[in-house]
Amino acid sequence: MSNAVLSNAQRLEKRMNLLAYVVSAAVLFLVVLMRRIKLDLGVDFSFLPPFHASLNALTAVVLLAALWFIKQKNVQAHRRAIYIAMACSVLFLLSYVLYHFTTPETRYGGEGALRFVYFFLLITHVVLAAAILPFILLTFNRAYTGQFERHKRMARWVFPIWLYVAITGPICYLMLRPYYG
Repeated sequence: MSNAVLSNAQRLEKRMNLLAYVVSAAVLFLVVLMRRIKLDLGVDFSFLPPFHASLNALTAVVLLAALWFIKQKNVQAHRRAIYIAMACSVLFLLSYVLYHFTTPETRYGGEGALRFVYFFLLITHVVLAAAILPFILLTFNRAYTGQFERHKRMARWVFPIWLYVAITGPICYLMLRPYYG
């Protein structure tokens, strides 16, 4: 389809999608880099992990509220809830990257079945968080540009993965909490 026949909404979506891919790639790059580089900013950021868990938990609650609002056909409340969930996720991401660029990694010290559960949750959380980010942004773009049927089709599978990531983050934190210095 040529640009001449694309609607304004589709052209805007294409530009927003490009931005979503760039942001997703930049975040992935930073996450890989933060494991290799440690910066000394002269500030102790050890207070951030409970903040991260709280932001993730709040995101999960707000996502459930957004689902409830849209089931009630309250589009305005749904939209506000999604904006809040995205703001919490952005704040989490900025804080998480800052923490991991400045603080040594905490290792899980549990044993037995709990160790397996922790690493299963952690691995699925990390992989799905990395994979879902561009799709969260693409789903948002579809709604923002008024393409609600396409938004709805994508949100049906993006939402549960985003919710899983938002729930497993605090669970992993609680399991790791006894091992923080």
